[in-house]
Amino acid sequence: MVTTESLEIESCDLMQTLLEEQGGLLILDCRSFLSFNDSHIRGSRNVYCNTIVKRRSKGAIALDCILPEEGIRAALARGRYPRVLVLDERSPSSAALSRDNTARLVLNTLNTELDTSRIQMCFLKGGYETFHSLFPEMCTENLSPCAHSCPQAGSMPTLVARGTPLYDQGGPVEILPFLYLGSAYHSSRKETLQSLGITALLNVSSNCPNYFEGVFQYKCIPVEDSHLADISAWFREAIDFIDAVKESGGRILVHCQAGISRSATICLAYLIRTQRVRLEEAFDFVKQRRGVISPNFGFMGQLLQFETKVLCH
Repeated sequence: MVTTESLEIESCDLMQTLLEEQGGLLILDCRSFLSFNDSHIRGSRNVYCNTIVKRRSKGAIALDCILPEEGIRAALARGRYPRVLVLDERSPSSAALSRDNTARLVLNTLNTELDTSRIQMCFLKGGYETFHSLFPEMCTENLSPCAHSCPQAGSMPTLVARGTPLYDQGGPVEILPFLYLGSAYHSSRKETLQSLGITALLNVSSNCPNYFEGVFQYKCIPVEDSHLADISAWFREAIDFIDAVKESGGRILVHCQAGISRSATICLAYLIRTQRVRLEEAFDFVKQRRGVISPNFGFMGQLLQFETKVLCH
């Protein structure tokens, strides 16, 4: 008999499982995109459902929305993950989850879409808050995301001449483990790029040079920083290029002249499309890492249109 009940486990049980199992547990973190990227259990995956998806759901969500990576869905089908654990911020039990709670929707979908006779569904009692308080060493921590982009007043980064514009100070900032954002100055620092493991650069300008052709892979998007420019026409091509670098195991720097408007817009579009988050949340996420970003008014309008197109479908 197939059961749709989820096993509730304590943080100590999860810790024991993490110590014993070798890749047989899939952890789905149902907290917000910002919370997940600030700190999460090592190896876990974020499941974020925006309000539009929740509104349209009827107690469950399409499996490919929960697990957009085809490889993960295939691994589940092959039986690579005999256990799937769902968690939220701090709910004491699955019974306490409201009907529109993301964790509730995820559990409903998994119990409906997966073969529960082979895969055990679990829920973490007390959520991430409890686990992190007990086992912080098993969690990632994003410390001082603005350290390189928001220098303190009166301080000057090393090896940067006094009078250097704020947007050139520090170095490229990490948006995702494979995605960096910076300025044309950063793109000219070969040693910095190599120290970060950068293998490709996306040059979002019509006049910034590609300094190291033959050393790094380049792609140019010739867009002016004007509210009349149609940068959205390049979103798909830019996202595909970033994804190709990611799939090859590389890292990419997205830059324009200052790393403020054009390149920031591309990074925001990438987050909206791949992480399925609202523009407001994506903007806050990038702003925490590079405080000088400020896409022009026209670009923000195009991002809002892109958000509606992506999240409504």
